[in-house]
Amino acid sequence: MIGNNVSHSKRRTKKRFDVNLFYKKFYFQEEDRWINLRVSANGLRTINKKGLKNALKDAQAQGFIGKI
Repeated sequence: MIGNNVSHSKRRTKKRFDVNLFYKKFYFQEEDRWINLRVSANGLRTINKKGLKNALKDAQAQGFIGKI
């Protein structure tokens, strides 16, 4: 997304708003292994709320990831 960075004197310059993505390592109990995922902060909260297996299943249903 693109917007404006507004200074104290109301001078506007273009600014890019990037997604807060980072790499995180999770332990996947069903397969007894560690997996590395590139998740956003919102995705991390979803994984904490639903659990890793259900979050991966929902992401696959929405087309964000391939086959688990």
